[in-house]
Amino acid sequence: MGSPSKQWRGMTKTTLVLLAALYLPGFVPAQEPVPPAPTAPSASGESGQDTGSSSSKTKTRLIPSFLIIGTVFNENALSFPRVQIRIRRSGEKKFRWETYTDSRGEFAVRVPPGFEYEVVTRVKKYADQTQHVDAKVEVQQRLSIKLEPQVQSKAGAKS
Repeated sequence: MGSPSKQWRGMTKTTLVLLAALYLPGFVPAQEPVPPAPTAPSASGESGQDTGSSSSKTKTRLIPSFLIIGTVFNENALSFPRVQIRIRRSGEKKFRWETYTDSRGEFAVRVPPGFEYEVVTRVKKYADQTQHVDAKVEVQQRLSIKLEPQVQSKAGAKS
């Protein structure tokens, strides 16, 4: 027994790792079929098809969004950050979506397709702007909104 232990002592760690790598693949195939077994039934089994069809049903139930994107500019044609954007369906009083423009004056809002919408921009010292969007035809619509300073009230006009 003294001679085999001397043989192991003489081997470097690299040699032991290589020997382990040669012998371990014999053990790995016995362990590998276990992980693919759960994935195989879901991909090809009947229960997997039901799951796939239910997820595809879910996808068919989901309505793709219509994207309203735009940029708001001031009277000098410079981008206008922090402008309030409110969106409602045409003919409704209540606004359903609200956002603000970012530092570049841009905004993006997803709404359900198939309706007409009113996009109202509001910021202090500027007149509100309303634009109409028809979400029945395309997938998205880009708006370019130029705000105008608010006209002075009647009290200011009399002076």
